[in-house]
Amino acid sequence: MLALTHLPSPRINDAERTYVARSGIDYNRAVRQHVDYCQRLGRCGLSVRTLDVNRDLPDSVFIEDTAIVLDEIAVLASMGVESRRAEPAGIEPVLKEYRQVHRLEPGATLEGGDVLQVGQTFLVGLSARTNSAGVTALEAIVRRYNYRVIPVAVHQCLHLKTACTALPDGTLLVNPAWLEMQVLRGFDFVAVPEEEPLAADTLLIGWRVCVPAENVRTAELIRQRGFKVETVDLSEFAKADGGITCLSVLLND
Repeated sequence: MLALTHLPSPRINDAERTYVARSGIDYNRAVRQHVDYCQRLGRCGLSVRTLDVNRDLPDSVFIEDTAIVLDEIAVLASMGVESRRAEPAGIEPVLKEYRQVHRLEPGATLEGGDVLQVGQTFLVGLSARTNSAGVTALEAIVRRYNYRVIPVAVHQCLHLKTACTALPDGTLLVNPAWLEMQVLRGFDFVAVPEEEPLAADTLLIGWRVCVPAENVRTAELIRQRGFKVETVDLSEFAKADGGITCLSVLLND
């Protein structure tokens, strides 16, 4: 499996903030944390390819938002804020090395952080960054490959994956305060501790679950369910609404 990552931009202090107060990001520390993150992915068995194609765009390190990658194809995202609109075009040539790339029609917005694949199902967040036209456009593409799409309303957080990711057995790890929970009936789920509201954003690599280092109680909860937990410090990226999934695009190569 391959992980695409992107170096932090020297302009990362200008990154969008939606649900966090603006505070200074230490660029050099962010670079070190990104190196640690990539090394952790490598120790989990991934090949890591680190790009630097969008270095002048402040949010470019959050590469997950630029594309949704299936085994069959890739879907180029359409970003929900103007400052990020140029990012997918920079990533597109790299995606074309691995997949046929589909684009969305104008008017549709869809960011990768709002798309969670669980088996043959895509949970897609209706959020500040992804609109109903984006959900409909994605569904029109992926249903050709026998996937179904379930829209999930998201509130008080940036993306679906801020509030919901999947554990290795398909159980959803959620912050129920930030999701339309009734549409998730039929899924097993476990709630993160209230004192760690951002801890539902975890990165799944096989049977390993990667968790930001500050989410100690959530890491223990996952261990108690029998899964190997990897932790990494991503505090500088959290200052820009970034989570652990935001920093990579994973694909079977």
